[in-house]
Amino acid sequence: MSVGSGLQRAQAFMILATGLYRASHLVAGIVAVAQHQRGRPVAWAALGVVLVTSLLVFGTARSRGWFGTWPPVADTVADTVAVGCVMPFVVFAGGARHPADIAWVMLLGGSASSVAAVAFTRRAAVYGVVAALALTHAAGYRLTGADVAVIAGNLNSVVASAVLAGVFWWYLRRQGSLLDAATAQALAAESQRARYVERIAHHRALHDTVLATLTTIASGRVDANAPLVRERCASEAAYLRRLVQQHADGEPAPGTAAALEGAVRSAESLGLRVSAQYHGLPEIPAHAAAALADAVTEALNNVLRHAGTGHAYVTAAREDGRDRVVVTVVDQGVGFDLEDVAKGLGLRCSVRARMREAGGAAEVDSACGEGTRIELSWPA
Repeated sequence: MSVGSGLQRAQAFMILATGLYRASHLVAGIVAVAQHQRGRPVAWAALGVVLVTSLLVFGTARSRGWFGTWPPVADTVADTVAVGCVMPFVVFAGGARHPADIAWVMLLGGSASSVAAVAFTRRAAVYGVVAALALTHAAGYRLTGADVAVIAGNLNSVVASAVLAGVFWWYLRRQGSLLDAATAQALAAESQRARYVERIAHHRALHDTVLATLTTIASGRVDANAPLVRERCASEAAYLRRLVQQHADGEPAPGTAAALEGAVRSAESLGLRVSAQYHGLPEIPAHAAAALADAVTEALNNVLRHAGTGHAYVTAAREDGRDRVVVTVVDQGVGFDLEDVAKGLGLRCSVRARMREAGGAAEVDSACGEGTRIELSWPA
């Protein structure tokens, strides 16, 4: 089971703790049967049933994350009934007539009660299981003529195991919930801080570009119809369009959107016309956003240097159902032979290697005269 939230960590610990507790009882049972009851087939059969039941309960809990994976917790009920309530009478029927002969299976009642204490969500169910275990164990020991001290010691073990397991599980579950709440609060604070930083960055960019251009035109110091002014207005209109689209699609990851926008703006400052679209970008780590932006920058630089066209298309979106970013850079230029990619450093080192080092991937598709398409993805 992968370790994730605080609650998942608490569950993983309780599965491990109760599993080790059962394992210690199984070792004692194996030794007892091998040394003193090796000629009794019923004892070996009972031990086999306990082993199979234990593997079923703890193996399933380990693989799926918690006890009770068969509604309504049938696997845990089967373990409690078979191991704790039925096995003492089975072993007695197989020839165990002395307290020492049945002690190994009585020992298993403690681990059965501990599993019930953490697996069942209702206290009434836990109380009922512990009471059933106590009654059957008292009856089993009475059949073998055990004295009161032995019976009392066994019942104390059954009850104490349930109480201790229940207290540990309550404490760990509470600490796990507190950890999850603190983590969520920290993430919310970081997200708010990132949105504030992004908003300030947008304000500065708008002040230095769009607002400066409009102020200059309004003052009459430049000709609004001059080609350079019209080109600058078109570039800044594209920037505003992307900015509006980002917020219309929801709350994109500030780091991802800002990093990609920086790469696009850098290419535009060199004279490349870029049509960019962002769609619901997920939050990704800063190093991954930086790697994506650097790879996009190199891809757009390649368009400027080699494609023979002044227009490129950038699309960034979340992959459906996953927190995965896919960015495509497309141009309709001259293209190239893919076999020549290995000879150059740009795509091989600045795009593919950079994405691979950050845990992502890059795919290049091109042919002579058919343009180029580069797909960047994180995670790979």
